[in-house]
Amino acid sequence: MTQQQADEFAEQWIEAWNSHDLDRIMAHYSEDLIFYSPVIVSLGVNDKGRIDGKELLQLYFKKGLNAYPELNFKLLHVFCGIDSLVIQYESVNGKLAAELMQFGMPTLATRVACHYQNTNRQ
Repeated sequence: MTQQQADEFAEQWIEAWNSHDLDRIMAHYSEDLIFYSPVIVSLGVNDKGRIDGKELLQLYFKKGLNAYPELNFKLLHVFCGIDSLVIQYESVNGKLAAELMQFGMPTLATRVACHYQNTNRQ
């Protein structure tokens, strides 16, 4: 992955989230992904903070969009790695967030780990 590819992916990802269009959001993820987030726990989806597969991820994202109708992300930084990137952005209520995304294919995330400022697991 080049820095240009990482930047383009991040910009499209932010635009998809800010549109609240679930189909546009889901277009960034592979069918067999593994997704980690403390918000999975805080929204009551499960107590593991892990989702396996795109179908369950879509249900989680739908719940998240309903819980945060004012959601509007602001892209701050994009870090490029080997078949991976980290997107740092301003999330809900101005909190900082960063997501590590690993790719099996250049444009579909297969493994994601989300990190949020001041999020406590319950």
